[in-house]
Amino acid sequence: MAFSAKPYCSTTTKPPTPTTHLSPSLSVRAAASARAPRSAHGLSAAAAGKSTPSIFRLRAFAQRIRASQQQQRRRPEYVPNRIDDPNYVRIFDTTLRDGEQSPGATMTSAEKLVVARQLARLGVDIIEAGFPASSPDDLDAVRSIAIEVGNPVEEGAHVPVICGLSRCNKRDIDAAWEAVRHARRPRIHTFIATSEIHMQHKLRKTPEQVVAIAREMVAYARSLGCPDVEFSPEDAGRSNREFLYHILEEVIKAGATTLNIPDTVGYTLPYEFGKLIADIKANTPGIENAIISTHCQNDLGLATANTLAGARAGARQLEVTINGIGERAGNASLEEVVMAIKCRGELLDGLYTGINSQHITLTSKMVQEHSGLHVQPHKAIVGANAFAHESGIHQDGMLKYKGTYEIISPDDIGLTRANEFGIVLGKLSGRHAVRSKLVELGYEISDKEFEDFFKRYKEVAEKKKRVTDEDIEALLSDEIFQPKVIWSLADVQATCGTLGLSTATVKLIAPDGEEKIACSVGTGPVDAAYKAVDQIIQIPTVLREYGMTSVTEGIDAIATTRVVVTGDVTNNSKHALTGHSFNRSYSGSGAAMDIVVSSVRAYLSALNKMCSFAVVAKASSECGDCAVLFFGKIAPLA
Repeated sequence: MAFSAKPYCSTTTKPPTPTTHLSPSLSVRAAASARAPRSAHGLSAAAAGKSTPSIFRLRAFAQRIRASQQQQRRRPEYVPNRIDDPNYVRIFDTTLRDGEQSPGATMTSAEKLVVARQLARLGVDIIEAGFPASSPDDLDAVRSIAIEVGNPVEEGAHVPVICGLSRCNKRDIDAAWEAVRHARRPRIHTFIATSEIHMQHKLRKTPEQVVAIAREMVAYARSLGCPDVEFSPEDAGRSNREFLYHILEEVIKAGATTLNIPDTVGYTLPYEFGKLIADIKANTPGIENAIISTHCQNDLGLATANTLAGARAGARQLEVTINGIGERAGNASLEEVVMAIKCRGELLDGLYTGINSQHITLTSKMVQEHSGLHVQPHKAIVGANAFAHESGIHQDGMLKYKGTYEIISPDDIGLTRANEFGIVLGKLSGRHAVRSKLVELGYEISDKEFEDFFKRYKEVAEKKKRVTDEDIEALLSDEIFQPKVIWSLADVQATCGTLGLSTATVKLIAPDGEEKIACSVGTGPVDAAYKAVDQIIQIPTVLREYGMTSVTEGIDAIATTRVVVTGDVTNNSKHALTGHSFNRSYSGSGAAMDIVVSSVRAYLSALNKMCSFAVVAKASSECGDCAVLFFGKIAPLA
């Protein structure tokens, strides 16, 4: 039997091939795989069952093969305007810039730094850390990432390029350079619109003026000492081809090292976008001196397909975000693009990336918690149902061989399940067992963070017979993945029902350690509790979104709450594309077995995030008045 493409793309194992075509050693491997228990995959499954010398030899052989493949696929040395291996594709992650433009996805500087460190572990080639000219806080965040993530911590460790976005003007470019220049490999990414509709109605400039501005600003960025400059013709998908070739030729002459081709409004179809990349590669003079990149929005649900079409047509940098977050319908999803290349590389001319896919699950969860944007259950690769099988026919196939309905092993993206390890946590579990579970789930936290988490774990374990992986992750998110604590919750007590008004009493710990108590009534216990919090903190806010979900089934499940709030003051943040100031929204999440406690934790998380931004505003002379409005009731201005 011949297969036209691999039916199973796990790096852990391959699907069985008819025995008549197998060599003796491969027959043994297939037989071992067939005997594996259903909770594991391939060789790892065999090891989980009865361990025999032949199985150990097979495991060692498979590990040597994988190590040899990894050695052959080593990441090429970074040179801004060329890639020595024509099959290597750079992954440009813009989660911290384009992804953060999603409503409610605001992250603090500390949260951005944590995500940037994880992106470096994931192995992305370029991190677009933000839009430095948009606000003092964004500039500080990008600078911190450039210093701490953009420089080697140990010899031989992967160091990503740190990039800052700018419009085609000197002020933006100066801010971007000030932020990224501290990195070992800094990059400035500048853009200007090139479609007729944008030039006429937004820029109100002629094509000749746009070319002149692009050429001058790319040259200016290079003159600052930045060796790596990326240029994007905004709305390239709807731009005139001949004009595109011309402006790209001019910016290459001016020193651009990467040419990013954005489908800004997600308008093109895959064959159109692939042809656009191919045409640019064939018709732009000097294109051999630059890298072609893609940036695809998901307005028609085609961002991943368009990105892959661009890669197949010759693009060697792909701009993506974790979980596909971004403006409007989002961007091409890193996990989808990377796993498609890994899974179907033979149909993409042997393309490969430097991504360590086993960090995908942890990175996805981290971005969900810090951004407040949770993925839908059926999201490809990282959704809760991505590796779930409920249909009887599917379950029958999975019980017989997992390759029947899973083209990717959960192990390949770092997804683990409780029943694969046998450790069941409860109220008698000690620190060692809990810490082991965290390691199995892929979380590395400090000793202090672990002690804080363990205290919360014990509180839940006293009330639940069994603490699941989902409970662990919800508690970890609520305890560790939170903004800097300014106000903390001490106690909350609420009464409600049909016999009278709902009331709530809340005790908070202020930034100076003082305890503050307030009581309030409301339409329900959560409303009453939120009004009590407002009485204490006295920051004018508007609750934009409120949602609650159950982490697991059962009446004793942990409840996770997500809220989005906005303040009454417009800060100096600017939209990357329009340049207009906007009022930031702040998301917060909380988890507890009591829904009122969970709700208050989420509300405080959002308010703490808002306060963190206010602290930065207070420190900036450009936004001193803003700090008074936010912090006048918390701490006097110096």
